[in-house]
Amino acid sequence: MREPAMESSRMGDGITLVCFALPEEAAPFRRLVQETSRIHCLVTGIGKENSRRLFKQWLEARPRAEVHPARILTCGFAGGLHPELKLGEVLFETADPVLAQSLKASGARPGTFLCSDRVLVSASEKREAYLKTQADAVEMESAAIQAMSRDAGIPCATVRVVSDTAGEDLPLDFNALSKPDKNLDYGRLLLAVGKAPWKIPGLLALRKKTNHAAGQLALVLESVIAGHPAPAPGEGRASP
Repeated sequence: MREPAMESSRMGDGITLVCFALPEEAAPFRRLVQETSRIHCLVTGIGKENSRRLFKQWLEARPRAEVHPARILTCGFAGGLHPELKLGEVLFETADPVLAQSLKASGARPGTFLCSDRVLVSASEKREAYLKTQADAVEMESAAIQAMSRDAGIPCATVRVVSDTAGEDLPLDFNALSKPDKNLDYGRLLLAVGKAPWKIPGLLALRKKTNHAAGQLALVLESVIAGHPAPAPGEGRASP
């Protein structure tokens, strides 16, 4: 019986847990929305295993007297796979009609996600993934959180912002710069940049894009939690 959990997904009631893989994804949202007893942020690290482990730890650490979250939002960056998606577009996927209605009203659009075990670095990789799966965007964490939320009977939505589009290559192969646990090895990153300094402009451009994308995502999430429409792109308070 899932009806009580579905009913509790009305955005004005209960605890909202907002999950991000990276602090950089969460930072603009945290600046806009103060964490309270009703809004919790969880930074899990990159990949399904980190997300599964940190999410489980978070649930198990809560006192038995406390209720589970009324809803969970699994958020962050996504690589565009659909060729028409633009930088900063926010997509969502959920089986919960109340969350879907709130996300649509807040400026997000329905989409489908491929949850990958690796970063898709090149435009050719993205094109191949799109032709194979027809997913709109790719990310690396939400499938694990969605599955655990279903098991716990908690409504959940994947909410992701396009940080790199289908037609662009990333400036570095971040898979080769990752630790075994999927998180970025900053020592390897510095070494890679030192060996290829001509990559620096591309990395700076990527940082600018991800900052803009994180700001757009924060505006949508704030709107969802506050229950009012989000401003049009470029009119929000989160600066690129």
